[in-house]
Amino acid sequence: MANLLIKNCLMADGQSSDILIKNGIIKDISKNISATDTPKIDANHHFVTPPFVDSHFHMDATLSYGLPRVNESGTLLEGIALWGELKPKLTVDAIKDRARRFCKWAIARGTLAIRSHVDVSGDNLLGVEALIDIREEMKEFIDIQLVAFPQDGLLRANCLENLVSALDMGVDVVGGIPHFERTMADGAESIKILCEIAEKRGLLVDLHCDETDDPISRHVETLAYETLRLGLNGRVAGSHLTSMHSFDNYYFTKLISLLVEADLHIIANPLINITIQGRQDAYPKRRGLTRIPEQINAGLKVAFGHDCVMDPWYPLGSHDMLEVAHMALHCCHLTGVEQMRSCYESVTTKAAEILHLEKYGIYPGAKGDLVILQCKDPIEALRLKPARLFVIRKGKIISSTPPVEYKLFMGETIEKEDLLFKNSS
Repeated sequence: MANLLIKNCLMADGQSSDILIKNGIIKDISKNISATDTPKIDANHHFVTPPFVDSHFHMDATLSYGLPRVNESGTLLEGIALWGELKPKLTVDAIKDRARRFCKWAIARGTLAIRSHVDVSGDNLLGVEALIDIREEMKEFIDIQLVAFPQDGLLRANCLENLVSALDMGVDVVGGIPHFERTMADGAESIKILCEIAEKRGLLVDLHCDETDDPISRHVETLAYETLRLGLNGRVAGSHLTSMHSFDNYYFTKLISLLVEADLHIIANPLINITIQGRQDAYPKRRGLTRIPEQINAGLKVAFGHDCVMDPWYPLGSHDMLEVAHMALHCCHLTGVEQMRSCYESVTTKAAEILHLEKYGIYPGAKGDLVILQCKDPIEALRLKPARLFVIRKGKIISSTPPVEYKLFMGETIEKEDLLFKNSS
């Protein structure tokens, strides 16, 4: 933990302030702070934001692209099959090496909290061992929250014992994948088992749920019911929920009220959902995303995850959470001012609430975790996906990059451009 004075910060409300961090905690936010004994940097009237939060990722598989081969079809099922081929060849050291490098990518992009699912459905718990080590190794730089995830189905892979062992080892969240069980009944039973485990242990729940184009896949209804039955309101998230884009409107109207009653959290994964879903459609093709605008309008907490970076399911990515929000904004027609701000919140404040992060944000008493972006506000951040000029963790600069500037050779003159919008009115 460190002390730092950040001058000339452009805040979310458009006002300029200084931010003083003492012993890793934000001590003061006001104009013209003087602290002669404290290291100082100048934000130069750039936008200062809480760090980005990735609410859904798979760190045990990241940066494994091409091992043992690439996903030629681009489908979810080939990705799962590929992962099945790779699992027997995994080692703790290889998983840690890739996860460690990925964490550095995330930090450079201003992401300081990640919820990562880790597969517990194999013959061993190498991924759990590796990511618990990485969580400890990287804790001074990034918060990692782990989810015990039975990739091949809790009942289908008979891996309940593994899941419980992972939780005993210190994994934070109960995960699942009901739509990948053999039957709808097995999927419902898996939800019941998993939610009861979470209730007894006082843990959060985050299930891959209805990640399919099948409108008959309605496990989210069971998830909301079990949330209410066990009093888990506000502690349960449904990730993906892509079948919801295919529900008829009458059923969706009934469902959304149940989700609100259960205070069920929504985690969409725009880059992966838009890439993997709708593969079997003729034209017109479905977008493959859950009903994000309607969920936001209903008052549900909605967050976005990156899900994958260069792994069996996705051959691209550099872990830029602004790219994730940018995709959602376009695919869901969220171009109103407040809608765009809600997309930004889905990779910052709303995601932090879903992960139950403590002392997150920019206010006196919050952790001194901040990112200075080369832009003027959240909407411009979504437009430009700008340079992360400084990434600050508990008052210490842990990443920096020079401002991006373009030189234009305009005849006899040389001009400079930074792409920031200057309103001429």
